[in-house]
Amino acid sequence: MRRTVFEPDHELFRASVREFVERTLLPLDEDIRNERMLRREVWLEAGRQGFLGMQMPEQYGGQDAGDFRFNAVIGEELARVAAAYNSIVSIHVDICAPYLLELATEEAKAKWLPGFCTGETITAIGMTEPSGGSDLAALKTTAVRDGDAWVINGSKTFITNGGHADLVIVAAKTDPSRGAKGITLFGVEAGTPGFTRGTKLDKVGQPEADTSELFFENVRVPDSHVIGELDRGFIHMMERLPQERLSCAIANVAHARGVLEETVAYVKERQAFGQPIGAFQHNKFLVAELITKLDVAQAFVDQCLAAHVAGELDTADASKAKWWTSETQNQIIDGCVQLFGGYGYMREYRVARAWMDARVTKIWAGSNEIMKEIIGRSAGL
Repeated sequence: MRRTVFEPDHELFRASVREFVERTLLPLDEDIRNERMLRREVWLEAGRQGFLGMQMPEQYGGQDAGDFRFNAVIGEELARVAAAYNSIVSIHVDICAPYLLELATEEAKAKWLPGFCTGETITAIGMTEPSGGSDLAALKTTAVRDGDAWVINGSKTFITNGGHADLVIVAAKTDPSRGAKGITLFGVEAGTPGFTRGTKLDKVGQPEADTSELFFENVRVPDSHVIGELDRGFIHMMERLPQERLSCAIANVAHARGVLEETVAYVKERQAFGQPIGAFQHNKFLVAELITKLDVAQAFVDQCLAAHVAGELDTADASKAKWWTSETQNQIIDGCVQLFGGYGYMREYRVARAWMDARVTKIWAGSNEIMKEIIGRSAGL
């Protein structure tokens, strides 16, 4: 089915992103997996191409596109190659960008945003803690005022880009007695005394992504590094989670589509009992199911994307998109593994790596159980 959410300018932009992927990213693909992080040279080239500052004002070196569909194109093209490439870059351009652009002080924006756009300042966001995942209100990291500064103590885990980020947005309790109403966001720069990182976490999938623990021991940051209003960090996070979940949904569908297209090509060529395995009725019917599931998911995500561009995407619909697409993505890729047979279980095949990569999408950005809770509440339950 023809997609209508994008316009000619977006498709021209897609060609540029695809060229960047083929010229810069794919030649380093194996090295990136082995090193478990995206090389700085890739970030810098993405910056030179203007991909990192699509939503940033021109005064900071951005493109000032004012249209999240350009971000969606970047996410789709990266996710088609590997889920981790999207998660690495989307943390920077989809998730951290709004906090910095909309909430940071003018002093901080002048300091951080030019490097954000060039790839010289890589960002991460520190929400999740060892003692809790989706429950952001249960944070234990604290920030205590000391003169004209704040002193942060605590830890974060499962932080994408955490091991090499130059700037981390950290959620901390500034008034522990108020629960969720006592959280504030801070910008913590690499090299700040007391800010350290653990070793890269050994994940089941997405080895391309640097995922780390972060530790804060008496880390002092100035007032200018407060992001947003004091004690309104939870509200700030809730207001921006729909874009994060939409970003996840866009990537989930694109990731599944890349794997499914490769699988359809495989079952046309792979022979068994004297004919292509795709000619067997069961396999043909399975492919038909997978294609249909993907197209239905794509249609809903495109509607959510259009709504977001119009400023109309709400938390419940973003949660539906995140939940449904992650389930669909996993179903599709699992079916693709089955069609590949034994080869589908070999890491050298992309379908096997994609199968491992996809499982976390039902957990991160709010687990699917939390998504259902949000959707249920929107129904008045």
